[in-house]
Amino acid sequence: MSDAGYNVFTGAGPGIMEATSKGAYEGKSKSIGLNIDLPREQYTNPYLDEVITFEYFFSRKVMLVKNASACVCFPGGYGTADELMEVLTLLQTQKMKPIPLILYGSSFWKPLLLWFETLVDKGYVNREHLELIKVVDSSDETVSIVKESICL
Repeated sequence: MSDAGYNVFTGAGPGIMEATSKGAYEGKSKSIGLNIDLPREQYTNPYLDEVITFEYFFSRKVMLVKNASACVCFPGGYGTADELMEVLTLLQTQKMKPIPLILYGSSFWKPLLLWFETLVDKGYVNREHLELIKVVDSSDETVSIVKESICL
């Protein structure tokens, strides 16, 4: 994606955020970190061309998705779940342009997907909304979905 010139926005932290930032930083695109000001500061990774620090999660989430061409979620904690649900809700209610919502790592996401099926079975959400989510297990699958959706 970096070779195609697409900028990468992450939460600016360690782990997969750092790996993603490094790929962009060492490639042809910009790596932008959207950090959050917390009582317990998170580590800001060194592979960022630009860092923007937010006081509130809601404003940070707006900036994460505002101009997104795709959203890829990797296994994570409460913050990841919050961001995933925000994007899913915005897509479901058509409050943002349609983009691929990709969950990386099927075994990790399986319990959540089963819960989504329960929501459908109980009539809380429509089955068609499950189609907003793509589940992948490789970077090649991820790149293929993103390229197809943004016509690279």
